[in-house]
Amino acid sequence: MSENSRRRRTIARHGQQRTPGAVGQLMKFLAIGLAVVLVSGFGVGAYILYDFSSTVSANAVDLEGQEQVPPDIGEYKEGFNLVLTGVDTCEENYKELFGDRCTGADSEGTLNDVNLLVHVSQEPRRITVISFPRDLMVPIPECTDPEGEVHSGMSKQPINVAYTDAGLNCVAKTISALTGQEVQFAASVTFGGVIEITNAIGGVEVCLASPIDDVYTGLDMEAGTHYLQGLQALQFLRTRHGVGDGSDLGRIGNQQQYMSSLTRALISSDTLGNVPVMLKLANIGLNNLETSTSLADPMKIVQIALAVKSVPFDDIVFLQYPTVGDSDDPNKVVPNEQAASIMWDAITANAKLQVTHQNTSNDGVVVQDPAAPVEGATPDPSVVALPDTIKGNSAAQQTCSNGNVR
Repeated sequence: MSENSRRRRTIARHGQQRTPGAVGQLMKFLAIGLAVVLVSGFGVGAYILYDFSSTVSANAVDLEGQEQVPPDIGEYKEGFNLVLTGVDTCEENYKELFGDRCTGADSEGTLNDVNLLVHVSQEPRRITVISFPRDLMVPIPECTDPEGEVHSGMSKQPINVAYTDAGLNCVAKTISALTGQEVQFAASVTFGGVIEITNAIGGVEVCLASPIDDVYTGLDMEAGTHYLQGLQALQFLRTRHGVGDGSDLGRIGNQQQYMSSLTRALISSDTLGNVPVMLKLANIGLNNLETSTSLADPMKIVQIALAVKSVPFDDIVFLQYPTVGDSDDPNKVVPNEQAASIMWDAITANAKLQVTHQNTSNDGVVVQDPAAPVEGATPDPSVVALPDTIKGNSAAQQTCSNGNVR
């Protein structure tokens, strides 16, 4: 076996899922950004921004082909794309919580479970958060890793191989090549802070349409409304066998419920005006965050947050990247290029997105208040109805976990 082959070997992780999902760290990162901005408005931002900048800049990653331009004062005027990766690693303070993941043969590695693209449009501002399944088979381009070593491209690999192969830069480059979207910013976060984050904000409200009983994560919840904190919140984000058809695609829908709920909570409640909580959120993130060089400047984070802070809930949409089964491997998926093209055309046109997919028992969530068409209403030309193969929901819609106990 060649050295290149050994370097590219990844752990097979497509059977029963026992590892902690890291998508909860998206919420942590968003909370950190919001915290920095809102705290600055209360006159203590200078200290936080300096501390934040000095911490994250030391580990910042250059994105290939991107010029670093100092930001102007004021909000970020253009549209932009931010790649967020969730990685799980056995951090000393949390490893005892995760069983086999942190005691087995792969306990020393850092694994990439979640990759998202956050697209923020120009005015009128709209935010689209697209989740890429970890078993999505795509080409991995030639990438330069943090040590400066160039890794040759691969024609077809799971998308999570990009991080394993060459780090955050390679994830951004892979998603850019797949989507045709230029990526201006990127960040990678671990799962360690999710317990403290949910505790700091007093919990995140989620809804279960039916109970969840998942022996792999230890999550046992009755149907109804729950406020998740600490370890239970992490179990909820990890659960795969507990929702829908037990697949990673079902889990994404469940995780998007959490993201929607957190978005509503941060914007609608007193959380953002609570200075001690905001300071705590910012400080928690300092040791769990890797960013692109373009995002390491705290003023840029302020600009971004100012640009998105007033986006209406119905213009914040969470989508799953459209896929079809891989004919070469029933445990993998490949891009649904036709549906993806329609989606990107609508996003590029800054259209209002309408999810038409009707959730079934295979999906991770059910939609409690789908937008019903008004009889006799004139169609809105600014609204694009997405193909029914694209799953998702807006932050304005209430979804409930489709638990496995029925």
